[in-house]
Amino acid sequence: MSARSRFALLLMAAGMACASVASHAADAAPAAAPAVDEQKPATPDIPPPVKNLKPLWELGLGVSGVRLPDYRGSNQSHNYLLPLPYIVYRGTWLKSDRDGTRAMLFDSPRVKLDLSFGAAAPARSNNSVRDGMPELPGNLEVGPSLNITLDQEVRKRWTLDLRLPVRGVVTLESSPRYAGTTFSPNLNFDLKDPSHGWNVGFLTGPLFANRRYHEQYYQVDAAYARPDRPAYQTRGGYAGWQTIASTSKRFGHTWFGAFVRLENLNGAVYQDSPLVKRNSALTIGFGISWVLKTSETMVESRY
Repeated sequence: MSARSRFALLLMAAGMACASVASHAADAAPAAAPAVDEQKPATPDIPPPVKNLKPLWELGLGVSGVRLPDYRGSNQSHNYLLPLPYIVYRGTWLKSDRDGTRAMLFDSPRVKLDLSFGAAAPARSNNSVRDGMPELPGNLEVGPSLNITLDQEVRKRWTLDLRLPVRGVVTLESSPRYAGTTFSPNLNFDLKDPSHGWNVGFLTGPLFANRRYHEQYYQVDAAYARPDRPAYQTRGGYAGWQTIASTSKRFGHTWFGAFVRLENLNGAVYQDSPLVKRNSALTIGFGISWVLKTSETMVESRY
């Protein structure tokens, strides 16, 4: 679950179809006969656990609606109607699903290390608080995430994870530049309802970033200072708290998802910036996509 555009760019990429197969394996004969010739009852073959098989990839297209603040702490928000590509890829090391897009670096039953991605949309140019200041470009975030499973139901109907993503940030503009580093440790709870097909997720945790990241949003250089917007220098550290709740469901070839995010900036190192006008924000969004093409190759999937 990512920065400002969690819904449009990370949270809403998922596939919820269900398919399964079972296979039987015969036991090998013993290497030697028993010393005593006694008749033993035959042991029936026991089939292996049923596997959850899904297409290797699925492609689709849809639309999403989301209301976003111009930046964290802004008192101005805008509604966006955006195209929503539906991309699911269940490869061995590269995956794009309910957990976002990531490259698997290490995978074990309890600990996973992956290369995760995130993004933030550019801010609107008509924000009155930033009048006369440079526009805020969109950002691309890339970095490793250590994910530790703390507990889960035996059939994985629910899972509780500790996630520790660290990401470097690069601006999305004609001449990209390094824009800082973020760290957003969080507890993530996923609940799957197999009888009705709904998936529910909860995420909560603090946000941290270095000075370079904060200055693009909250610093006011002397050249842009004015009586109602004094010069301000930022520093790195605690950047607030976020809680996200989401739900999604697959209806045949149609996928629907929605989310709500609550952010709180109390105690953030930039809270006294003249560009911060609100200490909390509520973001909501929804999306619907139609699956247009699926792979004939089937692979085992977690979901």
